[in-house]
Formats: sequence, C-alpha cells, structure tokens
Amino acid sequence: MRSLLLLALISSAFGQTPPPDTVQPFGSKFPNLDSLAVGAWWQKKAPAKGKKGAGSPPPPMTVPRDEVIAFALYTQQDGVLKLTAQLYPLMPDEVREARLEIRKGDVWQEVAKTKVEFPGWSAHFRVEGWDGSKDAAYRVRHGAKATFEGLVRRDPTDKDVISVANMSCNSSRTTGGRPEILDNLRRQNPDLLFFAGDQTYRHTEHTAGWIEFGLQFRDVMRDRPTICIPDDHDVGHPNLWGEDGKESSAPGNADGGYMYPVAYVNMVQRQQTWHLPDAFDPTPIQRGIGVYYTRLKVGGMDFAILEDRKFKSAPIGKIPKQGPRPDHITDDKYDPKSIDLPGLQLLGARQMKFLEAWSADWKGVSHKAVLSATAFCGAVHMHGGRNDRLLADLDCNGWPQTARNEALRALRRVQAVHLCGDQHLAVTVKHGIDEFGDGPYALTSPALVNTIYGRWWHPKDEKPGPNPVAGSPLPWTGDFRDGLGNRISMIAYANPGDTQNERQRADGYGVAKFAKAKGQVTFECWPRFADPAKGDAGQFPGWPQTFRLQDNDGRKPTGYLSDVDLTREGGTAVVQVIHEQTGETLYYRRLVAVSSFAPPVFATGTYTVKIGTDRPDGRTLTGLTPSKR
Repeated sequence: MRSLLLLALISSAFGQTPPPDTVQPFGSKFPNLDSLAVGAWWQKKAPAKGKKGAGSPPPPMTVPRDEVIAFALYTQQDGVLKLTAQLYPLMPDEVREARLEIRKGDVWQEVAKTKVEFPGWSAHFRVEGWDGSKDAAYRVRHGAKATFEGLVRRDPTDKDVISVANMSCNSSRTTGGRPEILDNLRRQNPDLLFFAGDQTYRHTEHTAGWIEFGLQFRDVMRDRPTICIPDDHDVGHPNLWGEDGKESSAPGNADGGYMYPVAYVNMVQRQQTWHLPDAFDPTPIQRGIGVYYTRLKVGGMDFAILEDRKFKSAPIGKIPKQGPRPDHITDDKYDPKSIDLPGLQLLGARQMKFLEAWSADWKGVSHKAVLSATAFCGAVHMHGGRNDRLLADLDCNGWPQTARNEALRALRRVQAVHLCGDQHLAVTVKHGIDEFGDGPYALTSPALVNTIYGRWWHPKDEKPGPNPVAGSPLPWTGDFRDGLGNRISMIAYANPGDTQNERQRADGYGVAKFAKAKGQVTFECWPRFADPAKGDAGQFPGWPQTFRLQDNDGRKPTGYLSDVDLTREGGTAVVQVIHEQTGETLYYRRLVAVSSFAPPVFATGTYTVKIGTDRPDGRTLTGLTPSKR
C-alpha cells in the first residue's frame, strides 16, 4: 500500500512547477545548497553510496503524505511552551501550515497554528500560559491526515535526581536507526536530552541530514525536553571560528566566520534551536546571523546553553603559524604564550555578560551547570589515526588560554560542571586555572557513532601524571598540561580499540545525574552497544564517577569572613562575595536551610557581601575582613 501511495505521489508531482522562491533560496553562488529539499526536490535522488561526492545517502525525502511530519522537539519553562515540528519537503500544491493540538481528557483541542518555514520546512509553535506542572499529550497536524504525537512532560521539580543524556557527533556514514542507543535511553529515562553538536555531517544538505537525525532519535525526543545546538559540521564547516559572523573564504575556514550564506546558517539554527527558551540577548551578529545562547531550568537545575564558537577568534592573521595548518601546532618546543595574545576572544563579551546575569539569578533552582559544544581543554594526543600525534588543536576551547580561564572562572563562581561533546573521545577532567584542581569538573561525551574521526589520550612517555586516580583501571590518569599549557587532571578516558571494528570504536554517550539534596553529580559513560544487564559494569572502564558539586570550586580558602546571619531570609538565601580591591566577584552561593554562613575567601583585603532570597539584591555588608579558623 505504501509503495502505491508513493507512486501516486510521484505521478501527481509530474507537471508541477516549484515556486520561484524555492529554486535557489541561498543565491546563485550556491545553487545546489540543501538541494534535496529545494526546487523540484521530488525529482531529485541522493547520490548512491560510492559515487563521487557521496557517502551513505540520506533517507528519501518522498514519503506518503500522512507521514510528512518527521519529528518534533520542545522545551517548556516559566509558562511558555516552545515546540518545533520538522516536516519533510512539501509539494507546491500543499498547504504551508501546521497545527498544534493538546489533549484535554478525551478531546484534542487546537492551541496554535503556524506557517511552515522555507527554507528548511520547519514549523514553530509558541504557547503562552503553559502549565508546566502537568504532563500534556500533544499532536502536530498537517493537512487532513498527517500527525505526529508526543508528550510534554511536567517540570520534575519534586525529583531529587535530575539526569541529562549528553550526546554528540552522529556519523552520517552509518545510516539507519540507532536502536541500541534508543533502547538504553528509554531504560535510563533521562529528564533532559542534550545534543551538543554535529547531529549531521551532511555539510551541504542540512535539511535531509537533520531529518535523518530526527528519525533516528525521535522516539526519545518526542516525550522529553531536548536541547540541540549546532556545531561546525551542522553548518557545513570542517571547523568553525565564528568571529562574530564575518564571511569566511579561506580553505578550512581558519580565517574565521561562516562560509555559507547567512540564510543557510540561520536555517540550520532555526531548525535545531528555535524551540529553546528565548535568547538572553537576541541581537543578531554581523550580517544578520542569529544567536540562541540562553538558559533552561529543569527540575530545579539551571542549565546555561552557550555558543562557544560563534564569537571565537580565528588563528589566521592573529597568531604565528607553528604547524602544517593554521590551527594545528606540532612543534613541541613552541611557547604557548606565543598564541595567547591580547584581544583574542572565546565566548565573547556578550556571553560573559550573560553568564554574569545567569550566575546571580537563582529563582526556582538549587544548582547550575553549563552546556556547550566542545571542551575547555585539549584532552587529546592522537588525531585521526592511531599514530597521528598532534600537540595542540586550536579548534578546542583550550585556546585562547586567557579567555578559556575567564570562562572557567565564570563556571567556578557558581560551582557548575561542564557538559560538552565534539572531541570524539569521552573524557572526564577536572580543570585547573591557576593551580591543578582549582576549577570545575567536565564530561565530554564520546561520538554517538564514531566512523568520522578517531581520537586517543596517550601521553608520549606512557606514564601517569602526578596525583593519579587511585584504583583506576586506566594507566594514564593524574595531573597534566595539555598542548596549550592548560592544567587538567585526567580522571577517565575511553580510547578506541580497533576503529575498524564497530564494537571497539568507543561509540556511545554520557549521562550526568545531579543529586540535588546531596549536592552531588555522577558522570556515566555508556558504550553504544552497552548491555543493560551489566549495570555499572557495562560502562566504559573508569566510569562512573561521583563528585561533590561544591568541589567545582577547588580553591583553598586562606581565611573566612564573619558569620552572615541568614534568618532574615528564612534560612534560604543567595550570597555574593566581592573583593573590594579588584571588584571581582569570587562566587555566588545558593544556601538552603542554614541560619548563618561564614564566607570563605582566598586572599587578603576587604570584601563586600550581598544577600537576597533568589538574587543577591537585599542586604549589603561592606568592609569585611577575613580571619583564619
């Protein structure tokens, strides 16, 4: 029957002419960009596997019209539901409108309708006055028959343990489903899905690649909040240094900016991120490229979502070349200070301002975490091949080093862990800023499907660093400097075995479980083909690990300020401590069920302490001096 429907669709398409605005929506310079979803898309076929310019082809874009809604993803926060439905390409004579319905008892009620955006074929629903305390069944409809159903989960504020599945790097060379990952995710039932980037590697065919990704993961995305952020390959780049949105033209894009048209970049961002809570500051960057950095609160956890490549400086024209490429350093005698130059950006001033505002606001939350695409260090020795040693890769967030340290100080101020992906190598590290261990913990997820690029942690001397992890099954843990000179304490890593063997490539995903009452986080790391019956023994060697959230600030106090009475705030307060001589905020602390607090400090001088209930905007104490205890 389905075959007959497809034949009928194809037959009915003959003679139809695509509207002129759909033929080359990205301009004549890029006539074939997103080609499988523009123009007369129904006449096009993806190149067969093995043909020049093709890897494994994406799924066909021609489907029965009652299946034209491919998948949906959503978030809900502070009384606002935002939901994106991704459609297959529509025929010229099909209505470009979708409807959202919510089930009330036994009746479906329409709550919103919206146009289907082109390019990209996505539909975006915003529902105000949303009751986030209750589950709600939803369905998206198109035309008379097409539907897609799911569940908007209530905000699990009564749960003590909030779990986040941390995923990235979904190889497009391995087509078809991801049943083994989905089976485990259903069993683990995370409260939040975080896809950190490279959801697809179909550089010039994002709509087809995005639909392919959605088909693979829709059965877990349909019924829980999902964060997707595009990384370099999603926007068609080998690497990305956003440079505030300038146009890139150099091979490898190491001159900075974006090489594909603004309309394409914005389409990718719209498809992947529109459903996130509204951006902190939605002002576009250069040439009209949009931004999406924001926060999402789930179950009393507060997640900052960063764009860690959009404002980042590029290497060409800014630092000396010290390797075969502008972004690769192979000279082990180079001075890391030679590339850490004044004015180089990582997160950029706008996102640092966002982190400051986010750090001070604790309404409805008890703990914080930060999500972004890639790691704040270069925790990798081998790149691409088992013997391809690379000293330093500037594509990671370990460079620029000064900006990296400023970003980590922002995380440390609120005792936030960092979750990310991109590196194709799963690691748990504790960052060092001024000293080993004084910064936050971080979990980098492995590649979901790692057929693109292997990476390994393998010190040249094959020795552990100082302070190795006691009892670890892994030989090379402890304190190290990465190739950029950054301090890291390696806690665990999941090196591939045989990259040609599907079960030894170290494919998989991470899970972070936040135990709010205990103030702890547990990092898990699961192979793609993990056996659920083995429990923790089914994880990669070295995992799981459990850390106290307070240890994300690893500084050692040199003194303490006088006790601050918190009974005026009812024993639940937010405290901010500021060094008066430098103006630096040392930290923010959410304190629960305590009557007083003696703030630790890390240097001599005088201090200001601000106190409030959800923000430090109530009382202010000044001129406080520390004493030893």
